[in-house]
Amino acid sequence: MAIAKYDHKEIDQKWRKAWDEAGVYKTTEDADKEKFYILDMFPYPSGAGLHVGHPKGYIATDIISRYKKMKGFNVLHPMGWDAFGLPAEQHALKNKVHPSINTNKNIARYKEQLEKISLNYDWDREISTTDPEFYKWTQWAFIQMFKKGLVFESNEPINWCPSCKTGLANEDLEDGKCERCDSEIEQKPIRQWVIKITDYADRLLADIDKLDWQDSIKESQRNWIGRSEGAEIDFAVKGSDDKIKVFTTRPDTLFGATYMVLAPEHKLVQKWLDGLENKSEVEKYIKDASKKSHIERGDMTKEKTGVELKGIKAINPALNKSGEANDDELPIYIADYVMADYGTGAIMAVPAHDERDFEFAKKFGIEIKDVISGRKNKDEAFIGLGKLINSGKFDGMDSEEAKRAITEFVGGKMTTSYKLRDWVFARQRYWGEPIPLIHCGKCGVVPVPDDELPVKLPEVESYEPTGTGESPLAGIDDWVNVKCPECGGDAKRETNTMPQWAGSSWYYLRYIDPHNNKALVDKEKEAYWSPVDFYVGGAEHATRHLIYARFWHKFLYDIGVVKYDEPFTKLQTVGLIMAEDGRKMSKRWGNVINPDDIIDEYGADTFRTYEMFMGPFDQAVSWSTKGLTGPKRFLDKIWKMQEGLLDESPKEVQAQLHKTIKKVSEDIENMKYNTAISEMMILVNLAEKEGISKSDFENLLKILSPFAPHMTQEIWSNMGHDSFLLNETWPEYDESLLKQDTVTIAVQVNGKVRGELEVAIDATKEQVEEQVMSMSSVDKWVKNAGKTPGEGTVKQFIYVTGRVANIVVQ
Repeated sequence: MAIAKYDHKEIDQKWRKAWDEAGVYKTTEDADKEKFYILDMFPYPSGAGLHVGHPKGYIATDIISRYKKMKGFNVLHPMGWDAFGLPAEQHALKNKVHPSINTNKNIARYKEQLEKISLNYDWDREISTTDPEFYKWTQWAFIQMFKKGLVFESNEPINWCPSCKTGLANEDLEDGKCERCDSEIEQKPIRQWVIKITDYADRLLADIDKLDWQDSIKESQRNWIGRSEGAEIDFAVKGSDDKIKVFTTRPDTLFGATYMVLAPEHKLVQKWLDGLENKSEVEKYIKDASKKSHIERGDMTKEKTGVELKGIKAINPALNKSGEANDDELPIYIADYVMADYGTGAIMAVPAHDERDFEFAKKFGIEIKDVISGRKNKDEAFIGLGKLINSGKFDGMDSEEAKRAITEFVGGKMTTSYKLRDWVFARQRYWGEPIPLIHCGKCGVVPVPDDELPVKLPEVESYEPTGTGESPLAGIDDWVNVKCPECGGDAKRETNTMPQWAGSSWYYLRYIDPHNNKALVDKEKEAYWSPVDFYVGGAEHATRHLIYARFWHKFLYDIGVVKYDEPFTKLQTVGLIMAEDGRKMSKRWGNVINPDDIIDEYGADTFRTYEMFMGPFDQAVSWSTKGLTGPKRFLDKIWKMQEGLLDESPKEVQAQLHKTIKKVSEDIENMKYNTAISEMMILVNLAEKEGISKSDFENLLKILSPFAPHMTQEIWSNMGHDSFLLNETWPEYDESLLKQDTVTIAVQVNGKVRGELEVAIDATKEQVEEQVMSMSSVDKWVKNAGKTPGEGTVKQFIYVTGRVANIVVQ
């Protein structure tokens, strides 16, 4: 009886329903099985739904999780929603819908789309960062940080987005602009809460070496943390008790400091402002600098700008202590290339030995003084190490030795500085986790007691940002006014909310134990499932989410909540799927492709297979709807192959099958999905031509099932099986069948192919020559290749092992 035509709509729906009813994706702890925890970076449900680029990583982890389950592992593969924060709130504001209503609607839409792809998530473990039962534990962890002294209140200038009307951490910026709205950032003093992530900087840096992550991501983390060893040195201000503290990685060049530069935001600048001879000029520069991004200010290629603080001079401590009083007065400038939040916000400028200082000094006509030998070209700085010159009693000393010696000489101290800034944790917005602190006039700031958690976000009609530096929550008197948990007096709640990164810093732990109302996570369950074995997501999170999550996890480790000090053992980033026009998919460009439309026309299996076949997983590729035809033909061939199966496969097919099992297994482990599919295509083409046995075809279905679960399950059922392929055992390859006994070589006469010959793979040149020369089909070409027709003479026989034999005829 002829096999029915493959109806992907009917078959996809049939098996999605069957898997759901059977609960095949449910996960429980099983001490007898080795665990495998694979995780996607959960999405922001902030738009109208997924486009075809979003599921690429989800399909990849689905394939690995199915493969691992068939290999006998107990697999945890969950999904949830990162639904608090600016993305969700801005989408809600744009559509004039309350964030909670809009978020729930978007979650339902995302989930509907994901289910059509048949991703094997255990939805019983679904979480959302906006669920009070989830953010109760975000608040609890924050309180533990507060109790340990890791949280402090600050009024320092921060990144302020005038459009989103909220403060932002450095990690929330892209090219120095707001990542959400692309607005220019201002530096604005705002009351905020800050977490001392820098206390963990050394551990975050050192433990990078433990991780099985891509080198590029590890290097991004190292650069973001940016550890620098150097010295802190105080410069006196002439005629004042003020001290300018600088951090420098080159204290060995102190004798060459000829001016100083402060960040425009430096506190001393404001203190001195009224007494400056050029006050208005300085004020204008400060205002202009506040409109520039960190990226723009730190651009090494841009022309250096600055303004001298006229009327103020600094004292070079090295020259002063050496008694060179006539040379110790240094002009002080402000310049936007110095950042208030890096080092001390002030630098000693040594133009002979620093490129930026050199450019600045040339522009402003400042002295350039060599103190390290080696500067041959006077048109550029010499930034290397060497022997000291023009440095008093330190002349002739090596740079490394001089660093410590000169620091001690001037009363400075060796120290370490970081590019990593403490985490600005307060947002002046509505849609976020309330910060669980209470302000009491008598007791100060006190945490909300554990038994009063969660502090729920109140229902409000107006949630637009105020722009005043206060959250919209500040106007809800019934919510704000409370009793102090310590003295019982009148007090007020903290009205700022947490950033969108809060819940995503630890969410992976809640999947392990999502319904626990007594603890963040059960210790035994956490010990079984942690750490995450394989984490997959976008490279854009290399220095934000991943830094925050590693810090949060280390803190939980320190207080005994988790057993391991790193959350993610292996990390793999996803290459973007661009639109057909080569640009990023965006409504703005009108180039978004909906996966629902593709699945409706081609089926979920073709969609899944195509996304994995497009190219290397970590590289960007462009979508091509025409490209779907190749994977579709491949699957159609397999559908037809269930007819006419043999009792035994030809030897060549058996060898190729076991080669394919080996290759697909290795490629899934290494996320080389495109080459895994290519290998299966080779097998299918061979089997289509030569035939394949029932048992070998069943093994093909097993290794294809993670990629195309619906069609393979239908064929499996048609063949009389009542089990689910997901519960079957992954086939093992036979090493002996991978060894080929023979190989087919090309036979040439004078370099032109005249036939093929199957020879033993270990045949000698003499044995091959004997076989070739006995080929009747070759004989005529040999005879007619000479100068006299029919009388060609063999001059040489060449054999390239396993590839080609060439007969040279004269």
